[in-house]
This record gives sequence, structure tokens and C-alpha cells, in this order.
Amino acid sequence: MKSVSLKKNKEQFIHRKHPYIFSGAIARQEKGIEVGDVVEVKSGTDKFLAVAHFHPGSLALRILSFGPVEINDAFWFDKISQAYALRVENQDGLLVDTNCFRLVHGEGDFLPGLIIDLYDTTAVIQCHTIGMLRQVSMISEALKSILGEKLTHIYHKSADVISKEYMVENEYLLGNSDHTIVAKEHDLRYHIDILEGQKTGFFLDQRQSRKIIQSYVKGKSVLNTFCYTGGFSISALSAGATYVHSVDQSKSALQILDKNIVLNHFQDKNHQSSAMDVLAFMKENSQQYDVIVVDPPAYTKSKARRHKAVQAYKRLNAEAIRHVKPKGVIFTFSCSQAVDAPLFYNTIQAAAIETGRQIRILNILQQPFDHPVSIYCQEKRYLKGLVISVD
Repeated sequence: MKSVSLKKNKEQFIHRKHPYIFSGAIARQEKGIEVGDVVEVKSGTDKFLAVAHFHPGSLALRILSFGPVEINDAFWFDKISQAYALRVENQDGLLVDTNCFRLVHGEGDFLPGLIIDLYDTTAVIQCHTIGMLRQVSMISEALKSILGEKLTHIYHKSADVISKEYMVENEYLLGNSDHTIVAKEHDLRYHIDILEGQKTGFFLDQRQSRKIIQSYVKGKSVLNTFCYTGGFSISALSAGATYVHSVDQSKSALQILDKNIVLNHFQDKNHQSSAMDVLAFMKENSQQYDVIVVDPPAYTKSKARRHKAVQAYKRLNAEAIRHVKPKGVIFTFSCSQAVDAPLFYNTIQAAAIETGRQIRILNILQQPFDHPVSIYCQEKRYLKGLVISVD
């Protein structure tokens, strides 16, 4: 294992247990280190500090362990076993009504750059770094050992998040595409398209919010914007919403939504879908609703573009406030990591001021427990949500 040495007084990053070390903290590195290599991180006096993945660029080191360790089969078995225990063994009852959850959540499970989502008996691996990509076979073998007969398929889906220069291809590492995945959540069913769907196929981080919305929709009309395959729509219909309008510009996502309507026997319910841009829909549609869901994709992943993202959130939420009935409720979210919670809340306040309506916060929402956040890396608390009442 080759080594990288830090500059004098830069050991503070290690003492703070943050998983990132930037290139400016590096004093020297051994020759021959390649992108994604596992390296030892040492002090200027050659003292061991950590084991990390090396990546050229600003964010140079992603720490895998603060103690001496060999990154081998035993390492992956141990780390993924701990993640599995956190979700299944140590959280008895929290996953009782679902067969899908996030098994590994990057920095939250002390494995920066790795995401693993489990859909019934199918695991989807997504590597966000070359270091993780180079070890995907060991990760796959660890999953097989830990889950045993509970696992029938493993799909590696990293092509969309790794630079095109590495020519990564999505592929099955176990099983094949000749199977149908149906996720169960809160006694509801959802078709999961892991091959063509966004992220790993479904937005598991909204599980709690999809449950909470059921308390607000009985006998109400609902507008679900950026609906994707209809998680909030199906949940609202199951809780007695009288009318649900689902809007998303992806026609393929709406086709899966239609399948989910049939899967849950809601085809006789009053549901309508529109394949169009959400802002364009709101500007063209004068109808008001009792409950509105605003759950857009991340408008930015960079702090440099944060201002434009904030303006987009403001415009979108101002339109939502205009389209909600008096005494109505809005579920509004941001999944942009670059927009922290105070900035997001201030943006909603700015949208409220623009509309002139009285607004109260009823609930504060965040990602569920299977998307844990390291206390040393709280910037990964990416999902922020508010339930607001509009007078």
C-alpha cells in the first residue's frame, strides 16, 4: 500500500473524523499512485493516520478507516454486515412494512462513494468514485455472503455517476434482467425499473414523508408535482384523497405510474397525470388544490450555482402557494446538498412574502434512518422538507 503524507498541522482533519481530505493538505505522495488506489495517510513525521481512496483533484482522499486495515474481502463483509445490522437487527419494527431500503449510504456508513439499495431480493450497487468502482466485485461477494438466499439479483449501476472517460457499463453481477421487481411500502406496491429509472430505481428517502402525507389527504384534492412513478400519488389515493393530479415531464415515469395505479387497484379512483414541465403546468393551470407536493430534483450540486438554485426553488414554491386553497397544505422539499436547511427555509419564507399569504410550519421532514448521517460529515444531510399550512 503506497502512502500520502499531509502537511504540518493538517492532521486536524483526521482528528475531526471528517471523511474528506483536500489536495491542499497533501505535502507529498509516493510515485505510481493511480486513481482509486487504496493508500495510507501519514503525518509529516511519518505517523499512520488513516486508510483512504486516492483521487486526483480537489477532493483527493476519501477515508475508509481511521485505523490500520487491509481493504480485502473481510473488510467489505464487516462493513456491509454492520450496515445491515443497523437497519434490520437494531431497528426492529421500522422496516416491518417494507421490503426495500438503503443498505449502504456512503459517508453515513463510513464508506464514502458507495450506495447500495435493496429492493426485495435485488441489490443495486452504485459507485460514485473510481475507488469504489475498482472494488465492486468484492462488494458484490460480500452482499452474497451476508444476504444468502435473500438475494437473487445484483445490478451494478454506476455509468451515470462516473465520468464517461472510464467507459463504465451497467451490468448484472448476479441474475439477469428477466425478472420483475415490486417494492412493498406501507402495504402499497410499486414497480421498480432499476435499468432505466432515476437513481437506483426509486426514491427510498421519501418513505417517511409518503406515510406522513396520508394524515392530510382524506377527502382532499392533491397535486403531486415531479411525481416520478407516483410514490406520493399512490400513498394519497390509498388514504382517501378524492382527486390526485400527477405531473412530471418524463413520459416513461408516468407509464410506470399508470402500472402502479393498476397494481394497487386504484384504476377506479379519480386520478389524472400530465406529462409536462411543472412550472409550465402551474402557469397554464388555474385550479387550486387542498394539498400540493413539491419534490423537485436537485437544482444544483455545486455551491457556485447555489444562487440560481435558490431562485428556482423560490419561483416553484411561490407558484405552489398560489395554487393551494385557503387552509391548504404544501409538502415542499429540497434534495440539493449545496442548499442547506436554513437557506432552504429562508427561500420558502421569501416565496411566502412574495405571495402575501400567511404560512405556518406544521412539520420538518428529513431523510429516514436508513440514510444515516455521520455527525462528522453533516453536509450529507441532503434531504430537507417542510409541511406548511397556507391560510
